[in-house]
Amino acid sequence: MRIPRFFHSQILIVDHEVQLEPDAANHAGNVLRLKEEHPVVLFNGDGNEYPATLCKVDKRQVWARVDAKLGISCESPLSIHLGQGVSKGDRMDFVLQKSVELGVTEITPLLTERCMVKLNPDRWQKKHEQWLKIIVGACEQCGRNTLPVLHPVANLADWTRQSTNALRLTLDPRAEKRIAELDKPAGRGIRLLIGPEGGLSEQELYQAGEHGFQSVLLGPRVLRTETAALTAIASLQSRFGDL
Repeated sequence: MRIPRFFHSQILIVDHEVQLEPDAANHAGNVLRLKEEHPVVLFNGDGNEYPATLCKVDKRQVWARVDAKLGISCESPLSIHLGQGVSKGDRMDFVLQKSVELGVTEITPLLTERCMVKLNPDRWQKKHEQWLKIIVGACEQCGRNTLPVLHPVANLADWTRQSTNALRLTLDPRAEKRIAELDKPAGRGIRLLIGPEGGLSEQELYQAGEHGFQSVLLGPRVLRTETAALTAIASLQSRFGDL
C-alpha cells in the first residue's frame, strides 16, 4: 500500500508532533480512515519530505510525529512557466492538476479577449484558493515536495510584457517550426502561452510576437485548450526535461 502524503504549510521539525491541517486531517481520518501508528509522509514545500507516524486520530483532529527529514526531489531540470488562458468549467482545474504532475514550476491564469469567465475580485480570490488546493493535491499525489508558484490572475498584455530571459513560446496552427526543432533554451527555462477556448485572437498573437514569443506547431489537428497545454508541456519535458 502506498504511504499517504499530506501537505502541511508550517515548519516541520524531526521528533516534534504536529496537528494536521483541516483538509489533510479530514482526508486521513474520515476518507482513508487511518489509525494511530500508521505511517504517512508530510511535506511543506521546502523541497524535503518528512516521514511521520500518526499518534492521535479522531473525527476532527489528527496528530503526527515527524520521524525524519529527507532531501528527496523529483523536480524537472526544465523550468516551465505556464500562462494559461482561463477556461470555463472544470477545464482549468484539469489543466492545473495535470500540469503540476508534468512538472511546471509556475502558473499564471490569464484573461484574454475570448475568456468567457467574468468574476469580481472577491470571487477571483476564492478561485485562486480553489486552484491552490488543486495544486497541493496534485503534489500530494505525484510526489513533488516543492509547490509550483500560482500567480494571481493577470491580463495577457501585462504578462507578455514582463521581463524574462526564458524561451517564450505560444502555439499557432500556422507556425512552421515544431517543438522537436527547437534549440535548447539558453536562459531560465520556458514561458509557455496557451489560449482559452477559441484560442488567442490575431491581435493577441501579434502582440505576443512583438514581445518575443515565437509560435510553434503541435500538429495538424486542432486541440482543445486543455489538450494543447498538456501536450505542449509533455513535449517540452520530453525534449528538454525528464520525460
